[in-house]
Parts: sequence; structure tokens; C-alpha cells
Amino acid sequence: MSWEAVIGLEVHVQLATKSKIFSGASPAFGGAPNSQACPVDIGLPGVLPVLNAEAVRMAVKFGLAIDAEIYPYSIFDRKNYFYPDLPKGYQISQFAHPIVGPGTLDIRMENGDTVAVGITRAHLEEDAGKSLHTSYPGMTGIDLNRTGTPLLEVVSEPDMRSPAQAVAYFRQLHKLVRYLEICDGNLAEGSMRCDANVSVRPLGSSELGERSEIKNINSFRFVEKAIAFEIERQIDILESGGKVRRDTRQYDSERNETRSMRTKELSDDYRYFPDPDLLPVHLTSAYIAEVKASLPELPEARLARFRTELGLNDYDAAWLTNDPVIADYFEAALSTTGDAKLTANWIMGDASAALHRDELEWGDCPVPAAELGRLIARIKDDTISSKLAKTIFDALWVEEGTVDEIIDVRGLRQLSDSAALRGIVKKILNENPSQVAQYQTGKNKVLGFFVGQVMKATQGRANPGQVNELLLDSLKEGATGKE
Repeated sequence: MSWEAVIGLEVHVQLATKSKIFSGASPAFGGAPNSQACPVDIGLPGVLPVLNAEAVRMAVKFGLAIDAEIYPYSIFDRKNYFYPDLPKGYQISQFAHPIVGPGTLDIRMENGDTVAVGITRAHLEEDAGKSLHTSYPGMTGIDLNRTGTPLLEVVSEPDMRSPAQAVAYFRQLHKLVRYLEICDGNLAEGSMRCDANVSVRPLGSSELGERSEIKNINSFRFVEKAIAFEIERQIDILESGGKVRRDTRQYDSERNETRSMRTKELSDDYRYFPDPDLLPVHLTSAYIAEVKASLPELPEARLARFRTELGLNDYDAAWLTNDPVIADYFEAALSTTGDAKLTANWIMGDASAALHRDELEWGDCPVPAAELGRLIARIKDDTISSKLAKTIFDALWVEEGTVDEIIDVRGLRQLSDSAALRGIVKKILNENPSQVAQYQTGKNKVLGFFVGQVMKATQGRANPGQVNELLLDSLKEGATGKE
């Protein structure tokens, strides 16, 4: 029997607010355990939560970016369950009345196909704490620093049919929230985490199979691998005559397998009810319009502009717009060079390779975009050759100075004086009569030898274009001594 996978993702996006969603405590990553959990976060008697207005703005911003319905009325609920890292015994979330309703996120696959993934809702909630199972042998430690961290949970429709589509959706969502500047997207620090709901059904069937939920995946690679394993696991069960049991699972990356944690809870198990300490959220049309006016250029619009206005090919435009930091760097450099293709080549080539070599992120690039742009401009105005530009780039990388300072201090200005170059060319030809004879008999590849000799004599400073022209003219004359 042929099977079809049905996949939906619930992605928890940590909002980039300066304080937590209901308190003034810092949500910053890396603090000492339990150093950033205040009385409101852990629900001590007598404290009251106060909603962070910036979290609301960020949620609305996201909803508008996916053309979702923004509900003018939403409420916060208590989601009741008992776990050691949930000090209040409930999580403040949204259930019956979320802030963001149905929307759509388009994903582009590697083969060029576009898949529209429906988004059911996006709701605000607070994060729980973290259980530490390795710090104390035989015991579990509890770190409540994450308690109260603002989250936007983005719930998709079960519209994905393969692990590749699921990871493409996760990547697109990751890119979007970074463009919107509502999340830093740091997967290693847990800024985005994914729960995958996976089921299988006979190909052609419209009935949904029983699903399993894989919790807390925080890597693009692991999303794809975990879902692929789960699909095969369920198919094996069904083809052997068994039934898939609804449960909550975790992914073990070392063994590349999912393991059952507990039976899957239903919404009734959480006994949702409106939080009596928080007022309903009312959004006016004027407020929504104000947030809409603040939206930046979105990834797909930027991609289209790079292709149509700048003339970049599909690959270059997609590569440059995949990360807003890179796209901003590119445009800053381009404002100096005016040459989109050459600028793209330098960013995708030398700059990217140097960052990878030194294990740096684009935000930490030691070469300012303006200086890279100036370097490219000096190639275009024939101040330096492309070969010398690589030497200057290396000097910029170790912060020796500006482009023009490095050129002057090292004496790297390109030699473009025709009379001086003509003399060097004739000297090289006179010193290599056998190679001249080879050229005259039709062995044109020997021209590269002459170019190399001239560049060596000028320490790489000769203008390559002029050198080629002068060599061709001199060789065409038929004798090196003729004028």
C-alpha cells in the first residue's frame, strides 16, 4: 500500500521584548539559574500580571505579515497542568480567543514549486521553566529563568506532506520573524522551537490518521530527520496490522529515533478558563493600521526586487535575501559600488568564505559593508586589480585600516601607465623568443605565460586588461623590436 504523510507544525517563537510578557524581569539568555525569575513569574501570593504591550504589537505585526485575520478582541486563559518547572500550576496562554486568526505562509521548494501552508492561529503565551537532568546525578534541577518569557505560538494547518516541506516551512517562518525583528531566531538558545504533529493515511484517502506529536525540536535538520523517522515508524505499525496510538514523543538525535513520553493530552485535559487577573485585549482599527504601516519590506518582496530591479539571477537573489542581516549588508555595500552582480559575488564568495573559516556570524563581520563597497569601487575605477583586491580584503579583515589607506601604505595602486607597461611588455617578449615563436605558430595559450610574467614583473600591479592589449599589439607586429 502507498501512504501519504500529513504534517502540521506548532512553532514557539520567543518574542524579542526587553522584559517578560507579564513582568519586568529580563528574558535574556544565559543568566545564572533562577536569577531572572521574579515574584510575578513564579506566582507568589499577592502579585498580579501586567501585559507587555510590545508583545501584543509583535503578535499583530506577525499576523499582518501573513495576511491573517487580526481579532479586535482576545483574552488570556489559564492552561492547567502540573509539572516541576511550572511553578504556578498553570500557564497563561490563549485558547478560545487568540490574537491572530487564519493566515497563509507560502514556501518555495528546491524544485521551484510553491506550497501554500495555512496557519490556523497564532496566540500569545508565557514560557515555562526548564528541567535540568544532567547537572545533578540522580536528580533533576529546575531553572525558572525562562518562566514568563513571551512566546508567540504559530499553529499551522496539516498542509505539509513531506519532511522536506515541513523543514522548508520552518525555515520560511524563521526568516520571516527575523525580517519582522520580532525574534532573533537563535535556535541553539531556544528562541524558536517546533512541535511536529505527524500522521499517515492511505494515498488518496481524505480521512486523517491517528497522530503523534514530537515535542521541542530546535534544529532544521532534526525537524526533517524526526518527521522522516516518525512517518516510517507509523507505516511499519500499520503495515504489520497494528494501530498508531496518539501520544507525545521526543526525538533522540543520537539514535535518530522518536520515543514515547506520555499519552497525548486533549484540550479538555488542560481545563482552560479565562485568567481572572488579566483584562481582555481590545485592538482598534487605528492601532492595527498603525502597526501595518510599520511593517518592513518582507522577504518575498525583497527577493522580487533584487531580481527585477537589480537584475540578479534567482540563485543570487534567494541567497542574499535568506538572511536579513546579509541582505542589509549587501544593500549597504551596493550603495557604494552600483554593481549588483560584482557585489553579490564578493559577499557570496570571499566574505562568506572568510566568515565560515573564522566561525563568525554576519553580524560580526570585521569588514564594514561600506569598506567592501569601496574595495569593489576601486576595482571598477581601475585603481586596483581583482587580484590585488583580495590582498586588500585580507588586510581589511584584520583591521589594518580603510581601503584607501591600505592601498597607499602598501603601494598597491594599479599600474596603468601605457608607456611604462609597453616597455615592460617588450622586455618580457625580448627575453622569451622561443615562446614568441610558439605564439606566432598559432599556440595562443602561451599568451597566458606572457601575462603572468608581466604581472610578476610589476608585483601584480599592472592593469590586466591593458597588459593583454599591449601583448596582442606587440605580438601582432611580428617582431619585438618594431615600434
